[in-house]
Amino acid sequence: MKRNLIVVLIAVVVLTACGKKNTRPTVADQGGGQQAGNAETTTSGTTIDAGSANALDPFEDPASPLSKRVIYFDYDSAEVKDIDAVNAHAQYLADNPGAKVRLEGHADERGTREYNVALSEERGMAVKRLMAFQPLQTDQISVVGFGEERPVAFGHDEKSWQLNRRVEIIYESK
Repeated sequence: MKRNLIVVLIAVVVLTACGKKNTRPTVADQGGGQQAGNAETTTSGTTIDAGSANALDPFEDPASPLSKRVIYFDYDSAEVKDIDAVNAHAQYLADNPGAKVRLEGHADERGTREYNVALSEERGMAVKRLMAFQPLQTDQISVVGFGEERPVAFGHDEKSWQLNRRVEIIYESK
């Protein structure tokens, strides 16, 4: 019985992941909430209640490159290394012209405040330039550099600094 249930759940996951099109995350989606009564039809013609499919959202599925919304950088660098994740988000934007993202650049605490703001903005611009290879509208993307002002790790060691050298891809709601 458990094996049959697992097979059915895997089939639903595969069908849902393949059929999700023209959706974009909203504040409610990112918080896990979904209004009842929304239905979605997959490419196979199967109708799935969006409330039950919420857990299968590609923005939340760890197997999906869209779930990766933080791009990390090396020390004193704006070179994008995770090109696959950036390309996945760019393709999503190209497929969904109404979607908009804000690229928030960050830096670690080393360096002057002015240098870190400039570096964090350059990191955001590097991600934007990479996304521009997809046929999307440049007004779908905005960039802001926060420098060292919004750390996610407060230590004064390499591990903390690595976590703070990042660009966050933030989907904006309409």
